[in-house]
Amino acid sequence: METHDQYNRILRDLRLSVTDRCNFRCRYCMPEEIFGKDYAFLSREHILSVEETVRITQIFTRLGARKIRITGGEPLLRKELPDIIREVSRIPGVEDVALTTNGSLLARHARTLREAGLMRVAVSLDALDDDTFLAMNGGKAKVAQVLEGIDAAAEAGLAVKVNMVVQKGVNEHALLPMVRYFRERGHILRMIEYMDVGNTNGWNWDQVVSKREILERIHAEFPLAPADPNYEGEVASRFRFLDGQGEIGVISSVSDAFCSTCTRGRLSADGMFYTCLFATKGHDLREWLRSGATDDEIADHIIAIWEGRHDRYSLDRGKAGTGTGREAKVEMSRIGG
Repeated sequence: METHDQYNRILRDLRLSVTDRCNFRCRYCMPEEIFGKDYAFLSREHILSVEETVRITQIFTRLGARKIRITGGEPLLRKELPDIIREVSRIPGVEDVALTTNGSLLARHARTLREAGLMRVAVSLDALDDDTFLAMNGGKAKVAQVLEGIDAAAEAGLAVKVNMVVQKGVNEHALLPMVRYFRERGHILRMIEYMDVGNTNGWNWDQVVSKREILERIHAEFPLAPADPNYEGEVASRFRFLDGQGEIGVISSVSDAFCSTCTRGRLSADGMFYTCLFATKGHDLREWLRSGATDDEIADHIIAIWEGRHDRYSLDRGKAGTGTGREAKVEMSRIGG
């Protein structure tokens, strides 16, 4: 069953957050001065249980969701993560189960997660030098810790991609070293434009290194050619190295928006359903799960939400009269990237 929104976009991908907590304090996501020791994270009773998480995922698959990505916060902080992955991977209709992580805890868990049914992992890493990386993650982990996690994931049989947020004046100097390193190791590196997600990262246009700039820098050393997407609605634009040694991706939500093909819904750890990464409000599905509603009733409610969806934040960003950028948006730590 396919569910279509106001722009005829189907619901195919579910980003499933399992915690709002993280052990990093990245400047572009959870700056320490906002998310400090006194910050009120979700309490246990407000977070969906394993059973509730599996049930709501089953309902989403009935509506066409096929690709499930586990996110956070940092999902490896959730003790029941292997149980969630195991049960979600067994749901009829699920074709792909992936995980987004900062990688700092991955080395000790990679094999267990693979055995539970995890297929792919995307690891966030913004530089290869400790000075830059520590400055960006709030001083919480060194590069070697993340590289160890990447190696462990690959050894466990997981497909690995590496995500790098590129921020002008902060880590743009790290771009080519990252390309060289992961190209040699056969992992796909994806560069992400610095985005105005949430309300706390102090975003402005001047800090964006655009897709065009990123590609020009890489192409000067490693000639590139565009590659076809693997599927309609793929987030990253793909480019292959002309010498045949792999590929890179660029996620260009700011300078080259892809709203027209967005098939992603996002569920926070407390059961709020968001139809856009830049959403200003969510829809409470936890209340439906705990109120005695049937699966059919919850499915009908989700259909109504998706069919009414008209999000295109990145295409409308900055346009006069849209209100874009003025309303308080959901924080990325609640719904993943």
